[in-house]
Amino acid sequence: MSDVRFDDRVVIITGAGNGLGKSHALEFAKRGAKVVVNDLGGSAHGEGASKNSADLVVDEIIAAGGEAVASYNSVTDGEKIVQTAIDNFGRIDIVVNNAGILRDKSFSKMTDADWNLVYQVHVEGAYKVTHAAWPHMKENNYGRIIFTASAAGIYGNFGQANYSMAKLGLYSLGQTLSIEGKKNNICVNSIAPIAGSRMTETILPPALIEQLKPEYVTPLVIKLCDENNTDTGSLFEVGAGWIGKLRWERSKGHGFNITNGFNAEDVNEHWETINNFTDADHPSNTQEAMMAVMSNLGNK
Repeated sequence: MSDVRFDDRVVIITGAGNGLGKSHALEFAKRGAKVVVNDLGGSAHGEGASKNSADLVVDEIIAAGGEAVASYNSVTDGEKIVQTAIDNFGRIDIVVNNAGILRDKSFSKMTDADWNLVYQVHVEGAYKVTHAAWPHMKENNYGRIIFTASAAGIYGNFGQANYSMAKLGLYSLGQTLSIEGKKNNICVNSIAPIAGSRMTETILPPALIEQLKPEYVTPLVIKLCDENNTDTGSLFEVGAGWIGKLRWERSKGHGFNITNGFNAEDVNEHWETINNFTDADHPSNTQEAMMAVMSNLGNK
């Protein structure tokens, strides 16, 4: 199998000054990509700003013979980040939405600021960067986009109502863009990584953080951004050298007779069937999901 290369490709990686983003940036550059290293340089909680983080990654890439420029813009100024790619490299082929922060609190103690700032960085930021890059990808009839979701978004996690909301929202955004981008060869996928970083060091033991290297996540990102990749609209959990693909699962359910009508007592009677996942369905799109519902219209 030939090596995965990104010669003449331009990639934007947000939050690339540390952790996962830095790992992604170094590997893309190593494989020939021109990299826009975006990082506001703030804390893991969304405070402050510094050019240092992005500059250090750019310097490391250039020292190794690669090409890179820094972007210090907030992801909410996504059009400026994309313009950096256009001004320096003339195009944009790949966007890896990686930037994120944590403002963990139990829901009863969460403030509007905690909620809004997490939303702005994760959801609005990814929207702004991707929306600005989208026309260029459509014009070039090519694009690869990654959204960074989380297990917290898939399964929920105590103290992370804001973060969980944002992370599952990114996956949903990616699902729709994968549909809209197909005709223009734009593949959109989501990953739910577990890796040692500034964000996870507050919730995982130091010994485990040391073992969960960001470099164990990057190979999947590289594969999904390869021009030969055709997978789109997928969600992968990844970390510690393990990769698995997720899909929705739905029970066969129970269809009630709508002519005679039904009530809560009827639902209670069939509750075991409704919750039985034996021989479950796996709808992969809205049309497939609607089929079981609409077919029950004939149950008269």
